[in-house]
Amino acid sequence: MAYWLYKSEPFKWSWDMQKEAGEKGTEWNGVRNYLARNNMRAMKIGDKGFFYHSNEGLEIVGITEVCALSHPDSTAGDDHRWDCVDIRAVCDMPRPVSLKEIKANPKLENMSLVTSMRLSVQPVTEEEWLEVCRMGGLDDPPR
Repeated sequence: MAYWLYKSEPFKWSWDMQKEAGEKGTEWNGVRNYLARNNMRAMKIGDKGFFYHSNEGLEIVGITEVCALSHPDSTAGDDHRWDCVDIRAVCDMPRPVSLKEIKANPKLENMSLVTSMRLSVQPVTEEEWLEVCRMGGLDDPPR
């Protein structure tokens, strides 16, 4: 099991929209960064992830799960360099965890969200996963 973080601008794709997509989930498409694409290519069914509202809110608001492996991104047209995975909502974060709180926590000083701010799909270590879940009030985080 691996853990990830997905960044989305809520005016384009919000946590509420992700939840409305239901069990089927949705493509995490439109990513045009090679490292983020490679992160998605490494994902496995059932991997969990944080849903992070970027630009507005700057906080982790929910938990997602990979429900379809890497496949061609439907928004890339004839450009076959770009892949995506499908993700579905698992649960709300009981209390959103802000970027400010994450940066203030010494246990998270090496988290990609702190060190690689612009990367839209990031790996999260198990220790980071558990700490952020604790901060957000998830006593028994999805694994």
